[in-house]
Amino acid sequence: MFTGLIEEIGELKSLSPIGPNQSRLTINCHKIQDDLKLGDSVAVDGVCLTVVAYNSTEIALELSNETLTVSLLGKKRMGMKLNLERALRMGDRLGGHLVQGHTDCLAQVLSIEKIGGFYEIEFTVDPKVQQYFVHKGSVTINGISLTIASLKETSFRVAIIPHTFQGTTLRELNGADWVHIETDIVARYIERLLPFQEKPKDSKVTYAFLKEHGF
Repeated sequence: MFTGLIEEIGELKSLSPIGPNQSRLTINCHKIQDDLKLGDSVAVDGVCLTVVAYNSTEIALELSNETLTVSLLGKKRMGMKLNLERALRMGDRLGGHLVQGHTDCLAQVLSIEKIGGFYEIEFTVDPKVQQYFVHKGSVTINGISLTIASLKETSFRVAIIPHTFQGTTLRELNGADWVHIETDIVARYIERLLPFQEKPKDSKVTYAFLKEHGF
């Protein structure tokens, strides 16, 4: 589990196959190794991956062909920047929102607008995913916890403070670029639970019942 608060921007060093269904991603970085251990989870542009090796200047993570298929990681080029976040520790402050590191879909940049020192970015999104969005609700974009500023039928817009824009790969985005989207897990759980709720029973309280009891 993650919070969507980016700890470091890493640089893609290599991506190479290591077997029929696995690849290894190596990223240059230097901050997140502080208390890293083999087997730890790290969100890479919002995709949860497992650390298999690391030193003071880089980390290596393994990913499956399924991950390459549903994410943009396989399309990244050497030297490209990646958002990095270590897994949440029990007792840490939850500064963003609960993020699993599972990509629900991809979205495309429609526009990037600078308004004073702030930025607004609009993205297209699959209407099937749009149902999980609410105005002022949370969304994860390339691993970044952001707040939905406005909604349209097939797009949404986020407002971004200068600190977030400069401290993440959002500053690298251009028009028509694609990003990873993870919807709010709370919305997905509610949708799943609703069909299992018991239907309300017909009430025995009627007008005649109330009149009989002096109401």
